[in-house]
Amino acid sequence: MNVAVLGATGSIGTATIDVLHHLDRIDPTKTWNLWAASGHRNVGLLGELAGQFERPPHQIVLSDPESAAAFAAGTMLAKTKIKTGPDALVEIASAPEVDVVVAAIVGRAGLESTLAAIESGKRVALANKETLVVAGSLVQASLQKTKSDRRCAEVLPVDSEHSAIFQCLGDKESSEESENRCKPRKLILTASGGPFRNASIQQMHDATPQLALNHPTWDMGPKITIDSATMMNKALEVIEARWLFDIPAESIEVVVHPQSIIHSMVEFEDGSVIAQLSPPDMRLPIQYALTYPRRLPCETPALDRTRQWDLMLQPVDRERFPALDLGFEVARVGGTAGSVVNAANEEAVGLFLEGKIRFTDIVPACRRALEHHHFEPQPSLSRLLELDRWARAEVRKQYAT
Repeated sequence: MNVAVLGATGSIGTATIDVLHHLDRIDPTKTWNLWAASGHRNVGLLGELAGQFERPPHQIVLSDPESAAAFAAGTMLAKTKIKTGPDALVEIASAPEVDVVVAAIVGRAGLESTLAAIESGKRVALANKETLVVAGSLVQASLQKTKSDRRCAEVLPVDSEHSAIFQCLGDKESSEESENRCKPRKLILTASGGPFRNASIQQMHDATPQLALNHPTWDMGPKITIDSATMMNKALEVIEARWLFDIPAESIEVVVHPQSIIHSMVEFEDGSVIAQLSPPDMRLPIQYALTYPRRLPCETPALDRTRQWDLMLQPVDRERFPALDLGFEVARVGGTAGSVVNAANEEAVGLFLEGKIRFTDIVPACRRALEHHHFEPQPSLSRLLELDRWARAEVRKQYAT
């Protein structure tokens, strides 16, 4: 099984490398190969990860040309091709030798390669939620096209929340074939609440990047950690769920669950609520996306049933976390809204981490960009990318000094 890990040096990417090593040891039916990997500038880590495999990857892609040159000069991977740029990512994602693409590039930068993998009929283990946030309708159309011409691409979620919903819903094909099967009434996403779950608006107004990066549960990269602090990550997950499970925004809910043991729940039409529980470890949803529909032993810790668990569920305070209302609005209207809000958020998070705006400026910046753009219900990919650039410039203009 040849796997391409796009975004290999991030938290999801490095966890995927662990999973591949594990599967190659314990899976009696398949040989698991890291066929290709990509990174940004962390050439040391990328070289270390690639060098761990007896069968080195065929291709390595770095987005930064200088880093690619440095990697090529210093690597001991003589048979590995070193490439650079977004076109090389698309080439890997659509390579006929690749069976599974793990889409773990953070932000909009992962869009084109993820779409290329879908269009090529691959299984996509999707950790890049921005692909569906920005271009959910295009992804749905591409999936339908691959079904019609029998290439049958798959998009399986890696986010712990969406993987939980996927598992709670059961086998998708079986549910489509059985008209009498009970249908979901609500998808219930859980949120840790982030570092500011109990903070006042004033405390968030005064928050430093260091405080916002101190997540109580998950060890993630800086961008997604700030998104967790604003709860923009949950807003993006609402939009992702709307497209991934083809369900209206009104059928999605969010609750705060600080322990991060219940990863999400599904309420069915008969009132039953089914949940997926496990200790917080991304290797489990990554492995399930790779091996589905098989379940194999996983190196994640088991839920300790010898101790008492206090599994708390709380409603979200929408006044302190206005990002969630924004996410539901974007999920309802679709079109160009997702591209604008996602790009505005990426830019605003960057400005906050640079100390140029306050933490509480992030969501209002996204709201203003959304309100100032000309909404289109059926945009093309080129129009979405154009609006991505516009929204970033719009946020920079808001806070130009």
